[in-house]
Amino acid sequence: MAKFVFTYHGGGGMQASEEEMAAELAKWETWYGELGASILDGGNPFGQTKNVTTNGVSGPNDNPATGYTIIDASDIDAAVASAKGCPILESGGSVEVAEAIDM
Repeated sequence: MAKFVFTYHGGGGMQASEEEMAAELAKWETWYGELGASILDGGNPFGQTKNVTTNGVSGPNDNPATGYTIIDASDIDAAVASAKGCPILESGGSVEVAEAIDM
């Protein structure tokens, strides 16, 4: 098994009402339930971002990362299959899947 990082980009942002927030949270809880023991780190959403380069610091890029999760999967295809159930996809977001290489 290997570790894979799901980096979330975009999505609908914070929901307007408490009911909408609860419904969105329930979708994530259901998906996390489906992932089960493969979740190694449930992650967190991200706040404001800045890009740091040798040329200085700039504001966020056009599609900043909005959160992450780390899972255990047999290979990248299995990780991608798991990512296809992510609720962020329903609101126009995306999931970047990358293998975390042990060093």
